[in-house]
Amino acid sequence: MYTTNSIMIDSAIKQFKYYKMLGEKAMQQVSDEVLFYAKNDSDNAVATIVKHLHGNMMSRWTNIFTEDGEKPWRKRDAEFEPLEGGRTAMMEAWEEGWNTVFTALGSLSEEDINRIIYIRNDGMTVSDAIIRQLCHYAYHVGQIVYVCKENSGDSWQSLSIPKNQSQSYNFKKFEEVKAKRHFLDSLMDEGK
Repeated sequence: MYTTNSIMIDSAIKQFKYYKMLGEKAMQQVSDEVLFYAKNDSDNAVATIVKHLHGNMMSRWTNIFTEDGEKPWRKRDAEFEPLEGGRTAMMEAWEEGWNTVFTALGSLSEEDINRIIYIRNDGMTVSDAIIRQLCHYAYHVGQIVYVCKENSGDSWQSLSIPKNQSQSYNFKKFEEVKAKRHFLDSLMDEGK
């Protein structure tokens, strides 16, 4: 039997997986040059955003019940310096960060959702921390998608319902039997 807390954890995992997939599909559509390019010193290259996400994920999701989410070993300012090692190093950081997120989420029990954890000494429930991080990661994945789309030219493959295809998408959705399901299930199946 599903409880509200287990549904929340399952839904959060699906949402995080969705944003991971969006970032990957965007980054696959561009050259290494695009991934490491920043227009000016105040801009972040896609690789820099990935480096920042990695640092945040490692810090926030490691030992969440025994340590503050802002670890003393995290060097946040260094996350905004250029990433060395090319696309391979960038994707290794991407995978390590996301694996840390999914390991932590997968280890949560229903009772953990209401436990208090700390980020920079600010106490919050695990559910609040999940929402906080989901919003943060969606923000940065949106930046990644934007940069990749802007630099892919006419070859961009839409990551959502393509322009002028809403009506046919809705038609397919309304042909389905009405049922309780998570809206990301069909999108994640398409992404495989």
